[in-house]
Amino acid sequence: MPNFDPLFATGQFKALVIGSNGALGRAFVEAFQSEPNCSHVEAVSRSAGSGFDLQDAESICAQAAWTSEKGPFEIIIDATGALVINGIGPEKSLQSVDSEHLMQSFLVNAIGPALVLRHFSQLLSPGASIYAKLSARVGSISDNQKGGWYGYRASKAALNMVLQTAALELQRKNKLLRVVALQPGTVKSKLSQPFVGSQNHILEPHESVEGMLRALRNLSTKSGAHFIDYKGNEIPW
Repeated sequence: MPNFDPLFATGQFKALVIGSNGALGRAFVEAFQSEPNCSHVEAVSRSAGSGFDLQDAESICAQAAWTSEKGPFEIIIDATGALVINGIGPEKSLQSVDSEHLMQSFLVNAIGPALVLRHFSQLLSPGASIYAKLSARVGSISDNQKGGWYGYRASKAALNMVLQTAALELQRKNKLLRVVALQPGTVKSKLSQPFVGSQNHILEPHESVEGMLRALRNLSTKSGAHFIDYKGNEIPW
């Protein structure tokens, strides 16, 4: 895998990847491991045996406390989230909306990540730093032209609001912090396969991650959060 240009002008940095067992999470870890300026990459996942669980608030707090010993981190990537939950995919119509599935979607895609942000943002470096969370283009309200996918769309829109609100608060203490909602593109994985349809351009995980890191490298500081795709293009909220 090719090396990337420096993410930070100061050179050496530490990276933390949360959700490192997924296709994109693993690709992020591998990318940081191949980056000469990355002095350490810490990987957190539910399968690592530490008890971390996106739906367990106490486990998130405990994991952050344990991980703090490895920090601070100049870049944190939250690669958690799910499209298929308990074997159920996104709703195709209003008649398919189910309260339990909606609650699970919000737990995994909005509430859990909000708690991750609450606890893990304290592990960010006080200087130039990045907190990036995988989001989705379908979380854009103004870009919604097809409908459907109620729980996934709504939970990602809620996530985006959490990121924007947190960015405004955290930047009061650190103006060099960039908070980013990242759209990774359509990525080849077992979970995405049933939903890609006839799309021609399906990205390998490492292609998506290379693009997202390139976009992060070129991202300027601003008030509030960024919402961009893997090519670095802005997505309307």
